[in-house]
Amino acid sequence: MRYYIIAGEASGDLHASNLMKELKRKDAEANFRCWGGDLMQAQGGQLVKHYRDLAFMGFVEVIANIRTIAQNLRFCKQDILTYKPDALILVDYPGFNLRIAKFAKEQHLKVIYYISPQVWAWKKSRVHKIKRTVDRMITILPFEKDFYKTYNYEVDYVGHPLLDVITSLEKPDEKKFRKEHELDNRPLIALLPGSRKQEIAKMLTKMLQVVPAFSEYQFLIAGAPGVDEDFYRQIIGSENVKLIHAKTYDILQLAEAALVTSGTATLETALFEVPEVVCYKGNALSVQIARRLIKIKFISLVNLIMDRLVVKELIQNDLSLESLNLELQKILPDSDEREQMLKDFKELKEKLGGSGASEKAAEIILSQF
Repeated sequence: MRYYIIAGEASGDLHASNLMKELKRKDAEANFRCWGGDLMQAQGGQLVKHYRDLAFMGFVEVIANIRTIAQNLRFCKQDILTYKPDALILVDYPGFNLRIAKFAKEQHLKVIYYISPQVWAWKKSRVHKIKRTVDRMITILPFEKDFYKTYNYEVDYVGHPLLDVITSLEKPDEKKFRKEHELDNRPLIALLPGSRKQEIAKMLTKMLQVVPAFSEYQFLIAGAPGVDEDFYRQIIGSENVKLIHAKTYDILQLAEAALVTSGTATLETALFEVPEVVCYKGNALSVQIARRLIKIKFISLVNLIMDRLVVKELIQNDLSLESLNLELQKILPDSDEREQMLKDFKELKEKLGGSGASEKAAEIILSQF
């Protein structure tokens, strides 16, 4: 089978790579051409475009890069026609992927969507487009099946693939990790400022402001794949923090707490049972537009899944040095807030169901043929 897979960001690269692994296990003839990242390439995918060249976030930023996006769409369509896949697998990344889904359906290709766009948050009208252009929708959040049912559209819920990833990991040797990265004996606080340069520049600058107030802790920045060290160094300057690339999960397994930019990383951090503060500050105009369009109570996946406030969200003007210091202090050891958050994280895991999401998704895809 020939699969053409499109993922537009780091989390999509992770989940698509695990799906590819399961597809290869079940389909010895599997051949992949993909838009994604290093993890998909490591699974044998022929990488067409890396997600670092695709990631434009925010309304204003998308408009500013509209010509590049249009060129990518044209190129992708032609590349699909040339490759002639048996199935097109789209992973989240809705602004781009829904346009490709429409094109693929017109070409009579099998269209499978893995990890639903967040249509329950905004642009619910997109559900009608999905019904017309997607042959099978595979979802990973527990409330999505009921949401789609209200539109008379049956989808497959397989559970969250992060559970598979996290439960399969061995905890790193802390002594060896500290020696390798020249860390001292202070407890660790993780900084996860995002995966795109735009957000890293904004969020890391804010996060670093708290460092002087917590001198008894050592701060580790989880470097994003595809973002070079020099970019981080320009932001870090002389601040006393450590930058560690390609070790995010090791960092989270050893950290006492974390400051996390909104996104999949908020859920990853919670599943590692690391108390966290969720941070977000975007382009002011983009955020104003989003607030008018997006009709959800929370921005973090943790709170959305639990349908209540579990982790503190500091957004835009709320993301001040004073509030960061206060909220970080609340989740450090020996606090009631921390203990409650840890209890909530255990409940979150139960809500997400068991393991095997990637395997179930692969079975559903192969059942289409």
